[in-house]
Amino acid sequence: MANPNTKQSYFTSLFLVGCLYFIFGFVTWLNGSLIPFLQTACELTDFQAYLVTFAFYISYFVMALPSSYILNKTGFKKGMSLGLAIMAVGSIIFIPAANERNYTYFLTGLFMQGVGLAVLQTAVNPYVTILGPEATAAKRISIMGIANKAAGISSPLILASLLLKGIDPLNAQLKTITDAAQRTQILNELAQRIVNPYIIMTIVLLVLALLILASPLPNLKDEEANPEELRNTDKSSITAHPYLFLGAIAIFLYVGVEVIAGDTIINYGKYFDMPMDNAKFFSSITLTCMVGGYFLGIALMPKYITQENALKVCAILGLVLTAGVLLTSGLTSVILVACLGLAHSLMWPAIFPMSLKGLGRHTKQGAAFLIMGIAGGAILPLIYGQLADTTNRQMAYMIMIPCYLYILYFAIKGHLVGYKGQK
Repeated sequence: MANPNTKQSYFTSLFLVGCLYFIFGFVTWLNGSLIPFLQTACELTDFQAYLVTFAFYISYFVMALPSSYILNKTGFKKGMSLGLAIMAVGSIIFIPAANERNYTYFLTGLFMQGVGLAVLQTAVNPYVTILGPEATAAKRISIMGIANKAAGISSPLILASLLLKGIDPLNAQLKTITDAAQRTQILNELAQRIVNPYIIMTIVLLVLALLILASPLPNLKDEEANPEELRNTDKSSITAHPYLFLGAIAIFLYVGVEVIAGDTIINYGKYFDMPMDNAKFFSSITLTCMVGGYFLGIALMPKYITQENALKVCAILGLVLTAGVLLTSGLTSVILVACLGLAHSLMWPAIFPMSLKGLGRHTKQGAAFLIMGIAGGAILPLIYGQLADTTNRQMAYMIMIPCYLYILYFAIKGHLVGYKGQK
């Protein structure tokens, strides 16, 4: 196989994997725009609208473990290509969904995209981890995070401009229409806005799948993914690594709060009567804060701050900002929700390598358990939505406080539970 430690191969590998992070970042962060769009087009309640995040993220829980078995058969490289192809299938389902304005079809397409991403991320994340020394793994994942979140910033700027243009007057118009046929016609025309973007997305995903197959990326195997395999022959079961499962819980909670911050902020702006033409860009502000955090991670880790200490700082910052969200109001409170992106920026880059260290031959399976934790993005936003219905959209952010407290525990102690390499 190609030597990932040579300069040319190393940077080529980082570039290609960076393209993958851009693609699934773009797809993932479309949900913030899809929620208000589908809420109008399919005439949904608030709770029904948050099934968008549920359908998308629950697929990680369903597919993460099967993904590890798939990758055992295909290897990392073919697994990446397969994941992209499955995502393309999910994208094309949006076409009949729009034509029939069928919410179930939309949710099916979102689920399929999540299935593809589960396969893709199970392969990509450990791939990035092993491209270089373990101590700099968080820095490499931070570089990938910049590509991921740059895509996330651009996706609402592009898709929201197409889908949510003039949505406020349209909603006002719909409230005055009593003729069912006229109402159906207007909503059908609205639903058609989504067709062309998803046709383009399908084509891009299929082309990238073919490019990955033809690329010089090495098709790594378990022992190549982590040389520690040969030193871990005494580990008969993955359960001998309890810190892995504590890390999966941390991923669950981290993804949950990240999705809440990114996908509820548009509706939170509406809670303070902010016009949709302004609120539709709030998700991009959240992700811009995350990108800023990734740059800090690249500059500071591991020379000036370890990934463990970075995670502690991020968890504490999340607690402080959430308190600010709850204690302020209006634009100030919305901006503080956006600033949570900074607190979230280094959580994934730190939690993932901290949870995978020392797994050796269990690396793929361990990565699959961590990917299962992404289901937090399915569950916690629904709980947020329920709390918002019973209290209000501001008080519902209380759910984030225990999440940050657990992540702080993992940063201080949890990542060392059962780890033989601890000092």
